[in-house]
Amino acid sequence: MAEEIDLRAAVNAISDVIQNRPRPLRNFDQIYMKAADMVLQSQLVARWADGKRLAFIGDGDAISVCVAYLRQRGILKYGPSQITVFDFDERICGAVTRFADHEQLKELSAQAYNCIDAFPKEGAFDFFYTNPPWGASNDGMSVQVFARRGMEAVGYAGEGMIVIADDDELEWAKRVLANTQRFATDSGFYVHRMMPKMHSYHLDDTPELKSCNLMIRALPGTTPKEPSKSITEPEVLNNFYGRDNHLRIKFVREKGRLDYGKASDSEYTLEQLVDPK
Repeated sequence: MAEEIDLRAAVNAISDVIQNRPRPLRNFDQIYMKAADMVLQSQLVARWADGKRLAFIGDGDAISVCVAYLRQRGILKYGPSQITVFDFDERICGAVTRFADHEQLKELSAQAYNCIDAFPKEGAFDFFYTNPPWGASNDGMSVQVFARRGMEAVGYAGEGMIVIADDDELEWAKRVLANTQRFATDSGFYVHRMMPKMHSYHLDDTPELKSCNLMIRALPGTTPKEPSKSITEPEVLNNFYGRDNHLRIKFVREKGRLDYGKASDSEYTLEQLVDPK
Protein backbone atom coordinates (compact mmCIF):
# COMPACT_ATOMS: atom_id res chain seq x y z
CA MET A 1 0.00 0.00 0.00
CA ALA A 2 1.30 3.45 -0.93
CA GLU A 3 2.23 5.76 1.91
CA GLU A 4 0.13 8.80 2.71
CA ILE A 5 1.01 12.09 1.01
CA ASP A 6 -0.13 15.67 1.50
CA LEU A 7 -3.33 15.38 -0.52
CA ARG A 8 -4.03 19.11 -0.69
CA ALA A 9 -0.52 19.84 -1.97
CA ALA A 10 -0.75 16.97 -4.46
CA VAL A 11 -4.12 18.09 -5.87
CA ASN A 12 -2.89 21.67 -6.17
CA ALA A 13 0.21 20.48 -8.03
CA ILE A 14 -1.89 18.35 -10.38
CA SER A 15 -4.08 21.41 -10.97
CA ASP A 16 -0.98 23.30 -12.17
CA VAL A 17 -0.29 20.52 -14.67
CA ILE A 18 -3.90 20.41 -15.90
CA GLN A 19 -3.83 24.17 -16.50
CA ASN A 20 -0.77 23.70 -18.69
CA ARG A 21 -1.89 20.85 -20.96
CA PRO A 22 -3.73 21.40 -24.26
CA ARG A 23 -7.35 20.54 -24.82
CA PRO A 24 -7.97 16.95 -25.95
CA LEU A 25 -8.61 16.14 -29.60
CA ARG A 26 -11.38 13.54 -29.49
CA ASN A 27 -10.79 12.63 -33.15
CA PHE A 28 -7.49 11.11 -32.07
CA ASP A 29 -8.95 9.37 -29.02
CA GLN A 30 -7.39 11.86 -26.61
CA ILE A 31 -9.47 11.38 -23.47
CA TYR A 32 -8.15 12.83 -20.24
CA MET A 33 -8.10 11.13 -16.85
CA LYS A 34 -9.87 12.85 -13.97
CA ALA A 35 -7.79 14.80 -11.48
CA ALA A 36 -8.14 12.60 -8.39
CA ASP A 37 -7.17 9.53 -10.37
CA MET A 38 -4.21 11.44 -11.80
CA VAL A 39 -2.90 11.96 -8.26
CA LEU A 40 -3.11 8.25 -7.46
CA GLN A 41 -1.72 7.21 -10.85
CA SER A 42 1.20 9.61 -10.60
CA GLN A 43 2.14 8.33 -7.17
CA LEU A 44 1.93 4.76 -8.41
CA VAL A 45 4.04 5.42 -11.52
CA ALA A 46 6.65 7.37 -9.54
CA ARG A 47 7.13 4.52 -7.09
CA TRP A 48 7.03 1.82 -9.77
CA ALA A 49 9.66 3.56 -11.91
CA ASP A 50 11.79 4.94 -9.06
CA GLY A 51 15.34 5.48 -10.30
CA LYS A 52 14.51 4.19 -13.79
CA ARG A 53 14.69 5.72 -17.27
CA LEU A 54 11.03 5.95 -18.23
CA ALA A 55 9.61 6.40 -21.74
CA PHE A 56 6.05 7.62 -22.24
CA ILE A 57 4.64 6.42 -25.57
CA GLY A 58 2.12 9.23 -25.88
CA ASP A 59 0.95 11.22 -22.86
CA GLY A 60 -2.15 13.36 -23.31
CA ASP A 61 -2.98 12.96 -19.62
CA ALA A 62 0.37 14.55 -18.68
CA ILE A 63 1.14 11.88 -16.09
CA SER A 64 4.80 12.32 -17.02
CA VAL A 65 4.68 15.96 -15.94
CA CYS A 66 2.80 15.10 -12.76
CA VAL A 67 5.37 12.50 -11.75
CA ALA A 68 8.29 14.90 -12.22
CA TYR A 69 6.50 17.89 -10.66
CA LEU A 70 5.27 16.06 -7.55
CA ARG A 71 8.82 15.00 -6.84
CA GLN A 72 10.25 18.45 -7.53
CA ARG A 73 7.75 19.96 -5.08
CA GLY A 74 8.77 17.45 -2.41
CA ILE A 75 5.32 15.83 -2.32
CA LEU A 76 6.89 12.56 -3.44
CA LYS A 77 10.36 11.46 -2.35
CA TYR A 78 10.92 9.12 -5.30
CA GLY A 79 10.56 8.99 -9.06
CA PRO A 80 12.27 8.13 -12.36
CA SER A 81 15.79 9.38 -13.07
CA GLN A 82 14.79 10.28 -16.63
CA ILE A 83 11.40 10.83 -18.27
CA THR A 84 10.98 11.24 -22.03
CA VAL A 85 7.62 11.75 -23.72
CA PHE A 86 7.18 10.59 -27.32
CA ASP A 87 4.01 12.08 -28.85
CA PHE A 88 2.78 13.01 -32.33
CA ASP A 89 0.93 16.05 -30.94
CA GLU A 90 3.28 19.03 -31.01
CA ARG A 91 0.99 20.85 -28.56
CA ILE A 92 1.63 18.14 -25.97
CA CYS A 93 5.39 18.11 -26.57
CA GLY A 94 5.48 21.90 -26.35
CA ALA A 95 3.46 21.93 -23.14
CA VAL A 96 5.79 19.36 -21.56
CA THR A 97 8.90 21.27 -22.65
CA ARG A 98 7.65 24.67 -21.44
CA PHE A 99 6.48 23.32 -18.08
CA ALA A 100 9.76 21.46 -17.56
CA ASP A 101 11.72 24.60 -18.39
CA HIS A 102 9.62 26.85 -16.15
CA GLU A 103 9.75 24.48 -13.17
CA GLN A 104 13.34 23.33 -13.77
CA LEU A 105 12.35 19.68 -14.18
CA LYS A 106 15.68 18.62 -15.60
CA GLU A 107 14.79 14.94 -15.90
CA LEU A 108 11.74 15.65 -18.11
CA SER A 109 11.80 16.12 -21.89
CA ALA A 110 9.61 15.51 -24.94
CA GLN A 111 10.16 14.48 -28.55
CA ALA A 112 7.78 14.63 -31.51
CA TYR A 113 7.18 11.07 -32.67
CA ASN A 114 4.47 9.11 -34.47
CA CYS A 115 4.07 5.47 -33.50
CA ILE A 116 3.90 4.39 -37.16
CA ASP A 117 7.59 5.28 -37.49
CA ALA A 118 10.49 3.16 -36.32
CA PHE A 119 11.28 3.94 -32.70
CA PRO A 120 14.28 6.31 -32.55
CA LYS A 121 15.84 5.17 -29.27
CA GLU A 122 15.65 1.39 -29.04
CA GLY A 123 16.83 0.04 -25.71
CA ALA A 124 17.50 3.49 -24.21
CA PHE A 125 14.99 3.05 -21.37
CA ASP A 126 14.28 0.73 -18.47
CA PHE A 127 10.48 1.09 -18.25
CA PHE A 128 7.71 2.33 -20.51
CA TYR A 129 4.23 3.72 -19.90
CA THR A 130 1.41 4.13 -22.39
CA ASN A 131 -2.26 5.07 -22.36
CA PRO A 132 -2.97 4.44 -26.06
CA PRO A 133 -6.14 4.61 -28.18
CA TRP A 134 -8.13 1.74 -26.69
CA GLY A 135 -8.93 -0.04 -29.93
CA ALA A 136 -12.69 -0.49 -29.64
CA SER A 137 -12.99 -0.76 -33.43
CA ASN A 138 -9.84 -2.75 -34.22
CA ASP A 139 -9.75 -5.36 -31.43
CA GLY A 140 -6.90 -3.52 -29.73
CA MET A 141 -4.51 -3.30 -32.68
CA SER A 142 -3.81 0.34 -31.77
CA VAL A 143 -2.93 -0.75 -28.23
CA GLN A 144 -0.50 -3.30 -29.63
CA VAL A 145 1.26 -0.69 -31.78
CA PHE A 146 1.88 1.56 -28.79
CA ALA A 147 2.91 -1.40 -26.63
CA ARG A 148 5.33 -2.59 -29.32
CA ARG A 149 7.02 0.80 -29.35
CA GLY A 150 7.29 0.64 -25.58
CA MET A 151 8.88 -2.81 -25.78
CA GLU A 152 11.37 -1.45 -28.29
CA ALA A 153 12.10 1.49 -25.99
CA VAL A 154 13.17 -0.90 -23.22
CA GLY A 155 14.98 -3.24 -25.62
CA TYR A 156 12.67 -6.12 -24.72
CA ALA A 157 14.38 -6.30 -21.36
CA GLY A 158 12.37 -4.12 -19.01
CA GLU A 159 8.86 -3.45 -17.79
CA GLY A 160 5.81 -1.62 -19.05
CA MET A 161 2.52 -0.23 -17.80
CA ILE A 162 -0.33 -0.24 -20.31
CA VAL A 163 -3.52 1.67 -19.47
CA ILE A 164 -6.57 0.30 -21.31
CA ALA A 165 -10.32 0.04 -20.97
CA ASP A 166 -11.67 -2.26 -18.27
CA ASP A 167 -15.41 -2.90 -18.26
CA ASP A 168 -17.26 -6.13 -17.42
CA GLU A 169 -20.23 -5.21 -19.63
CA LEU A 170 -18.44 -4.23 -22.85
CA GLU A 171 -17.47 -7.10 -25.14
CA TRP A 172 -14.91 -5.01 -27.04
CA ALA A 173 -13.11 -4.10 -23.82
CA LYS A 174 -12.81 -7.78 -22.89
CA ARG A 175 -11.46 -8.66 -26.35
CA VAL A 176 -8.92 -5.84 -26.26
CA LEU A 177 -7.70 -6.85 -22.82
CA ALA A 178 -7.37 -10.49 -23.87
CA ASN A 179 -5.64 -9.60 -27.14
CA THR A 180 -3.22 -7.28 -25.36
CA GLN A 181 -2.24 -9.97 -22.89
CA ARG A 182 -1.79 -12.43 -25.75
CA PHE A 183 0.35 -9.92 -27.65
CA ALA A 184 2.52 -9.37 -24.58
CA THR A 185 3.04 -13.12 -24.17
CA ASP A 186 3.86 -13.59 -27.86
CA SER A 187 6.40 -10.76 -27.55
CA GLY A 188 8.27 -12.38 -24.65
CA PHE A 189 6.56 -10.50 -21.80
CA TYR A 190 4.25 -11.71 -19.07
CA VAL A 191 1.59 -9.95 -17.01
CA HIS A 192 2.98 -9.67 -13.51
CA ARG A 193 0.25 -7.43 -12.13
CA MET A 194 -3.13 -6.05 -13.11
CA MET A 195 -4.92 -3.25 -11.29
CA PRO A 196 -8.57 -3.31 -12.43
CA LYS A 197 -10.92 -0.34 -12.87
CA MET A 198 -8.44 2.23 -11.59
CA HIS A 199 -9.25 5.39 -13.56
CA SER A 200 -12.22 7.51 -14.64
CA TYR A 201 -12.29 9.90 -17.61
CA HIS A 202 -13.98 12.96 -19.01
CA LEU A 203 -16.19 11.01 -21.44
CA ASP A 204 -19.55 12.45 -22.43
CA ASP A 205 -20.88 9.31 -24.14
CA THR A 206 -19.69 6.70 -21.61
CA PRO A 207 -18.79 8.53 -18.39
CA GLU A 208 -18.81 5.29 -16.39
CA LEU A 209 -16.06 3.65 -18.49
CA LYS A 210 -12.91 2.94 -16.51
CA SER A 211 -9.42 1.70 -17.30
CA CYS A 212 -6.95 -0.65 -15.69
CA ASN A 213 -3.18 -0.78 -15.30
CA LEU A 214 -1.79 -3.81 -17.11
CA MET A 215 1.80 -4.21 -15.93
CA ILE A 216 4.07 -6.44 -17.98
CA ARG A 217 7.65 -7.64 -17.57
CA ALA A 218 10.08 -9.15 -20.07
CA LEU A 219 11.01 -12.78 -19.61
CA PRO A 220 14.74 -13.36 -19.08
CA GLY A 221 16.51 -13.79 -22.38
CA THR A 222 13.84 -12.06 -24.47
CA THR A 223 15.28 -10.40 -27.57
CA PRO A 224 13.67 -8.37 -30.37
CA LYS A 225 12.38 -10.44 -33.27
CA GLU A 226 13.53 -7.69 -35.65
CA PRO A 227 14.75 -4.09 -35.51
CA SER A 228 12.12 -1.39 -35.11
CA LYS A 229 10.54 -0.46 -38.44
CA SER A 230 7.81 1.77 -39.80
CA ILE A 231 4.21 0.57 -40.15
CA THR A 232 2.33 0.87 -43.44
CA GLU A 233 -0.11 -2.05 -43.38
CA PRO A 234 -3.73 -0.87 -43.92
CA GLU A 235 -5.05 -3.50 -41.51
CA VAL A 236 -3.09 -1.75 -38.75
CA LEU A 237 -3.80 1.84 -39.75
CA ASN A 238 -7.52 1.45 -40.47
CA ASN A 239 -9.94 2.21 -37.61
CA PHE A 240 -6.93 3.17 -35.48
CA TYR A 241 -8.78 5.92 -33.61
CA GLY A 242 -12.28 4.43 -33.94
CA ARG A 243 -14.63 3.17 -36.60
CA ASP A 244 -13.71 4.68 -40.00
CA ASN A 245 -11.22 6.94 -38.22
CA HIS A 246 -7.97 5.78 -39.80
CA LEU A 247 -4.43 6.80 -38.94
CA ARG A 248 -3.67 9.32 -41.69
CA ILE A 249 -2.09 12.20 -39.76
CA LYS A 250 1.66 12.36 -39.26
CA PHE A 251 1.79 15.16 -36.66
CA VAL A 252 -0.53 17.59 -34.93
CA ARG A 253 1.28 20.89 -35.31
CA GLU A 254 0.98 23.70 -32.80
CA LYS A 255 -0.16 27.08 -34.09
CA GLY A 256 2.07 29.67 -32.45
CA ARG A 257 2.66 30.07 -28.74
CA LEU A 258 -0.30 28.95 -26.67
CA ASP A 259 -0.79 29.71 -22.99
CA TYR A 260 -3.06 26.91 -21.87
CA GLY A 261 -3.73 28.45 -18.47
CA LYS A 262 -5.49 31.44 -20.03
CA ALA A 263 -8.39 31.85 -22.44
CA SER A 264 -7.45 32.37 -26.07
CA ASP A 265 -8.67 35.59 -27.65
CA SER A 266 -10.41 33.42 -30.24
CA GLU A 267 -12.81 32.24 -27.52
CA TYR A 268 -14.34 35.58 -26.60
CA THR A 269 -15.18 39.13 -27.66
CA LEU A 270 -15.33 42.26 -25.55
CA GLU A 271 -18.30 44.64 -25.41
CA GLN A 272 -17.42 48.07 -24.10
CA LEU A 273 -19.48 50.03 -21.61
CA VAL A 274 -21.45 52.82 -23.22
CA ASP A 275 -20.29 56.24 -22.07
CA PRO A 276 -23.42 57.89 -20.57
CA LYS A 277 -22.13 61.25 -21.74
